[in-house]
Amino acid sequence: MGYGDILKVETTGASEETAVAYYDRNLHKGVTASKIMAEEDLDSMKKYKTIIKNVAEGWDVNPALIAGIISRESEAGFSIKNTKPPGWGDKGNAFGLMQIDKRHHDNPAKHGWDSEEHLNQATEILIYFIGRIQCKFPDWTAEQQLKGALAAYNKGDGVVHSYNNVDEKTTGKDYANDVVARAKWYWDNLFKPSSFWPW
Repeated sequence: MGYGDILKVETTGASEETAVAYYDRNLHKGVTASKIMAEEDLDSMKKYKTIIKNVAEGWDVNPALIAGIISRESEAGFSIKNTKPPGWGDKGNAFGLMQIDKRHHDNPAKHGWDSEEHLNQATEILIYFIGRIQCKFPDWTAEQQLKGALAAYNKGDGVVHSYNNVDEKTTGKDYANDVVARAKWYWDNLFKPSSFWPW
């Protein structure tokens, strides 16, 4: 993968605030909470596996990274499929599985909310932020830059000031860490090639 290995990115997982807000119950915070939330989205995520892999291949990123963002942003579509009109979240400000924000990006709803084109559009935004973080922090490792880009995807690169406090200004103060933990879970449970070969 050309933008760092998501599987090597350090993570502390979800904050208690995120775990409670998303599921309205007391989950453990940290990586455990991220894994629980990712697993709860698995059945919905499976519907998008093929298009996620297509987009990931096109942008040379791990498909689990895209899945991690989808899980965090829209619970794999569960939280936005019944909105009116469908696909809108964040009080009508963000659209689609990866929640492209109309306040910061032109025409977020130009593709279907659960389409491959939408995922391509949103992943292009992520790649843009990877480039911004690479320029801003050239001494960071590729994995650190990738984590910084996840924080920037949530709140813009202007809020990323240091690696140790990368989530200081993100939603729940854990966005990048939570997405990384969810992505690692999706790699192990949805995208990792099987070592079993049937006879």
